[in-house]
Amino acid sequence: MPPRSTPTERQRRLGEELRRLRIAAGVTTERAAGLLGIPRTNVPNMESGRSGISPERVRTLAGNYGCTDHALVEALAAMAASREKGWWEAYRGQLRDSFLDIAELEWHSTCLRIATTVHLPGLLQTEEHGRAVFAAVIPPLPQADIDLRTAHRIDRQQVLDRSEPPALDAIVHEAALRMEFGGPKVARRQLEHLLHMSERDNVTLRVIPFKAGGFPGAGQSVIYAKATVPRLDTVQLDSTHGPEFIDTEAQLAKYRAQLDAAEAVALASDASRDFIRILANDLSEL
Repeated sequence: MPPRSTPTERQRRLGEELRRLRIAAGVTTERAAGLLGIPRTNVPNMESGRSGISPERVRTLAGNYGCTDHALVEALAAMAASREKGWWEAYRGQLRDSFLDIAELEWHSTCLRIATTVHLPGLLQTEEHGRAVFAAVIPPLPQADIDLRTAHRIDRQQVLDRSEPPALDAIVHEAALRMEFGGPKVARRQLEHLLHMSERDNVTLRVIPFKAGGFPGAGQSVIYAKATVPRLDTVQLDSTHGPEFIDTEAQLAKYRAQLDAAEAVALASDASRDFIRILANDLSEL
């Protein structure tokens, strides 16, 4: 099978973790290939995510590298075993691959910690709110692209309806709650939807009011996706050029601390619901 031209972020991450194990063990690509009895070029292809790898080969490589972290090895083997196409594959070729990578990241997460300042978390948006957000893009998107991106955003939310959904811990700034994308009526229905979603057992919603003042990371939108083992956690950041994925331990620690700091200045869940309810009532009077 020829190498993949564009591996997914999850495939790239699996290969990167295998590369880290090899480097930590001081094993060259030539030596790694020799131990497996494969051409040397196969190792860089596996480590870049361009070539598939079986769970058995993952375990063999880990053994060759002297890795004793059984939980990590099994988590990597599980990543290699995951061959079924997710729902997001229906959008491949229609949306940028990064949109699909976000959906795949959320789907395989055990917990999602999200902090937003201006935009609401995509997993908690209504269809009409999401449509209004995409309609505000520069340069303007064709209507067909707005429809496609909106459909994908709403489809992402099915991760919360799984039999064993990830926990969602969302911290939303008051600024995001007051942004009236689509006008007052759309904004009110969006706030009511937030209240409804916050009642789910697996959803925790906290609000940072303006009066809380400044806090670390105030200008960023952050998704911290927890994996089955901490080493495989991933941070996804939004930018004007598209999403960025971060997975080094130093950066993961930074964003854990940043989310902890944001949570420290946020209102408690009950107080947050009361806060949102007041905003929604104010809009209903317009």
